[in-house]
Amino acid sequence: MALKRSVKIDSGFSMSAMSDIVFQVLLFFMISSTLVSPNALPLQLPRSNSQVKGKPITTISITKELTYYVESTPVLFSNLEVVLQQKMVNEPEPTFALHADKTVPIEEVVKVMNIARNNRYKLILATSPEQ
Repeated sequence: MALKRSVKIDSGFSMSAMSDIVFQVLLFFMISSTLVSPNALPLQLPRSNSQVKGKPITTISITKELTYYVESTPVLFSNLEVVLQQKMVNEPEPTFALHADKTVPIEEVVKVMNIARNNRYKLILATSPEQ
């Protein structure tokens, strides 16, 4: 009398669960990498131990050669206000961050601060933490 099992045991390995996990990890890294916006300009920021948390809409950088950048695009100072107005249009709380090299004369920083004051923009001065 031959007895046969009606339930067969599958000795194979299902890769569907593993591929789901790999897809989710890949998706996580793709989303998190788009949130990071590194400052590609070589700036030495002034040091401060007070940090302000804010969500700037754009960034303005001033290098030690007194070159102005809006995000990573070089802009002449004469066009800076117009470019900022285009970026801040229809923003409920227009805010930008100013990344100025520590060797930049204060007069150049004040020029940008005046643009912010004249247009009622909030300005965040970027600093690096004190050691």
